[in-house]
Amino acid sequence: MEPVRKPFQGVLNIIRFNWHFYIIAIGIVSVLILIATNSNVLISSTLYVVCTAILVTLFISLVVSWYVYDVSDLYRFDWIENMDTQNPQKIVNINAGLDESSAFLKHKFKQADCTVLDFYDPLKHTEVSIKRARKAYPPYAGTKSIKTTTLPLADNSIDKVFAILSAHEIRNEEERILFFKELNRILKPDGQLVMMEHLRDITNFMAYTIGFLHFHSKSTWMRTFSSANFRVSNEIKITPFISTFILEKNGTTS
Repeated sequence: MEPVRKPFQGVLNIIRFNWHFYIIAIGIVSVLILIATNSNVLISSTLYVVCTAILVTLFISLVVSWYVYDVSDLYRFDWIENMDTQNPQKIVNINAGLDESSAFLKHKFKQADCTVLDFYDPLKHTEVSIKRARKAYPPYAGTKSIKTTTLPLADNSIDKVFAILSAHEIRNEEERILFFKELNRILKPDGQLVMMEHLRDITNFMAYTIGFLHFHSKSTWMRTFSSANFRVSNEIKITPFISTFILEKNGTTS
C-alpha cells in the first residue's frame, strides 16, 4: 500500500516542532506594537514597519515550507524515475532523528533490501525541535542507531544510499568528511549516493532569512564530496529551494 502524507503535514510539523520560535516572534511583535501606540509618529511608524517585516517573513517561510514539503514532488520521489527501481538492490536510507522518507523509498524500490540508519545523538543534536519530532514520529521499523564515522556495513556492499535532508546536521566539517568517506566505502563501485539538501544561498535566504545559516553552502558540500572522493554525476532542482546531488565514487578514499 502506497504511503500517504496528510494535507499540510509538512508545514504543520514545522509549526508543531518549532512553536517556541513563533511564540517569541509574536511576543516581540506584541511588545513593539504596545511601544508604538505610546510613541511619536516617527517611532511608531518605524516600529509598525518592523512588525510588518517580521510577520511577512514568518508568512513567507511557512508558504515556502508548505510548497516544498506538501506540494512538491519531494516525498513522491518522481524525480528518481530514471533510476532502476525494479531490480533487487541493497539500499540504505540515513536520517538524523526524523524519518519521513523510508516508507516512500521502500514503496518506490519494492524489490530492494532496505536498511534504515539513524545517526541522531542526543548529546550532539540538542535542538528541542528534533526531540519533539522524535516523540511525534517513532523510528521506522528496524531502524539502526549508528555513529557517523563508523557505519556497520561491509565494503562495496550497497547499491544506493539516500541522505534526505539529514547530512547538514553534521556540523563539524571533519566529521562530515569522515561520514562521506564511510558512505564511499560501503557503496559498490557503480553505486550511487543521493543527497538532498537546502543550500545556504540567496534563494533560501529569501525564504528563511537568517534560518538559511543552518544549511551548508554549495561550495562546502563540493569540498566535502571531493574530500571523500565523490564526483557529482547530476544535480536536480526539485524546487528552487531544494538541491539533490547524485554522487558516484571517484576512486578510493584514504
